[in-house]
Amino acid sequence: MANTQDIRRRIKSIRNTAQITKAMQMVAASKMRKAQQYALAGRPYAELMNRVLVSLKSRTNPLLHPLLQIRPLRKELVLIVSTDKGLAGALNTNIMREAAAFDAEKTVYVTAGRKARQFIARTRRELLADFELKDAPSILETKAISKFCVEKFLSGEVDQVTVLYTHFVNTINQKPVAQTLLPISEFAFSASPAGTAPNESVVDPMLEYIFEPSAQSVLDFMLPYYLQYEVFQMILDARASEHSARMVAMKNATDNANQFIKDLTLEYNKMRQASITTELLEIATAQMAVGG
Repeated sequence: MANTQDIRRRIKSIRNTAQITKAMQMVAASKMRKAQQYALAGRPYAELMNRVLVSLKSRTNPLLHPLLQIRPLRKELVLIVSTDKGLAGALNTNIMREAAAFDAEKTVYVTAGRKARQFIARTRRELLADFELKDAPSILETKAISKFCVEKFLSGEVDQVTVLYTHFVNTINQKPVAQTLLPISEFAFSASPAGTAPNESVVDPMLEYIFEPSAQSVLDFMLPYYLQYEVFQMILDARASEHSARMVAMKNATDNANQFIKDLTLEYNKMRQASITTELLEIATAQMAVGG
């Protein structure tokens, strides 16, 4: 049974841990607010670009563009967007569980994040490329990722490109999403990016607009940029999800540590009270013996 000295040592150790998790919670909360703003600010622009693409697709022949052509699936490329650090709750675990569901024989991987790279190495799957990103990457920094995926698709090395990332819903809710990037499907055109719900209407939303020099020319120009922005928006969602999950995880850790300190303090006080009571009884017993 632990004595009072052991309990004091444990209380001190847990209090130091609580101070660390509290500091990490505050840092994550600061980064979370910025990451959430970036992720949410880009969605209206992406939705407007989708409206333009829906209109362009209704005025052109989709079979004329190689990025729209659906081929028999023999090899699939999966881009995994994960975190570089841990202590983010079950966020990385959920992503890796989805990644493990792909057939290793028919799948090659591209990673953006240290945790995804470690998963690929641990499971001995085929890794084509690994990209390192800043905490708040720009679209120019993420452009290399989308360009690499497009090149692999156009060369015929892979027949489909899927992005596996964590979609940001709110501070306490983030869900892993596997979204097909290539070939660009009817669903991608009729849906908002980053895992949001598809639109019910598939009619031309921009009938009053005229595209110059032609709808096909504008579509050819926009599709590569559309893919770049899709990947950029997914990474922004993943960053917002990471900081939100880490803030919640550190808050829970701090709360648990404080509760543990309270429980240990109560146990410590009980042991001290029992010790004092025992000493008083011994003194009283000794006095009675001497007096008798």
